[in-house]
Amino acid sequence: MRSAMTSGRAIGTVLIVFSLVATLAALVLPSDMFEGNRASALARAGWQDDGKGTWQTKYGPLTPMDRDFIRKVRSAGLWELPAGRAAQERGTTESVRVAGDHLVDGHTELDKRSIKCSRAMNVSLPNQPNGSQKEYLGDMERASGKKFDRVLVEHLRRQHGIVFGLVGLVRDQTRNSMVRSLATRANTIVLDHITVLEDTGLVKFEDINDVT
Repeated sequence: MRSAMTSGRAIGTVLIVFSLVATLAALVLPSDMFEGNRASALARAGWQDDGKGTWQTKYGPLTPMDRDFIRKVRSAGLWELPAGRAAQERGTTESVRVAGDHLVDGHTELDKRSIKCSRAMNVSLPNQPNGSQKEYLGDMERASGKKFDRVLVEHLRRQHGIVFGLVGLVRDQTRNSMVRSLATRANTIVLDHITVLEDTGLVKFEDINDVT
């Protein structure tokens, strides 16, 4: 009888310890790790704090995430506009060339909007593609024919999927009316680009959904 009681207490102790560990893990680890929400996880890790705090503007508070979003919109256009033009000129199918049309139109508009935001709120912007973006453009330049189509769609669809999560995060959390307007328009344009890229029939969803 005493042995059974001792065993019961031991099991109870183990269960309590396990519950405490599980609770601590839930508090410390990001929920996205448990939910498997790729877009949200990438979005939350996908913006950089410039260390300059929140600025007060006539459009509302401008946070580090807001400023980084404006910069990322500008940065996207620095390589996706040339990629869109390449699709228009070198795409081997009508659907790839149509995707190029949408990319050029969409990023021309977003580029103008990001520049307007930067001038209105004194946010510095990049003027050259970054290292990864130059690699994407290089991959496209070296490819030809059907391979060009595949490389272009692969890079663009993956990057649009990542930024789509960030757009939603900014649209949800920003308190700045000008940034909110930019995010609202970016949401529509990025979704349109995702759609036309998928319409090419060249998207490999198993690669896109690979979070490793």
